[in-house]
Amino acid sequence: MDDMSLVRLTEPYNVSEQIILQSLLEGNGIAYWIHHENVSSLYPGIPALTSQVLVQEQDYRRAELLLQRLRLDVREVPGNQA
Repeated sequence: MDDMSLVRLTEPYNVSEQIILQSLLEGNGIAYWIHHENVSSLYPGIPALTSQVLVQEQDYRRAELLLQRLRLDVREVPGNQA
């Protein structure tokens, strides 16, 4: 993979999210690279120490579309007011 053509797709919130993203990209044949792959597992919750998922420029639009489909909208459910 040519490092010059890599662009940042997203920064996973935690290791679980990172694994889901890896599976999604691999399952769709999109090559990726994770910068600071294990740092977030060593120091969870520190925003400055997050990993970054990078993809090739030509795959960015397709990867972003897959990522958008994965995101779930949180909606308010009546009756569950605290």
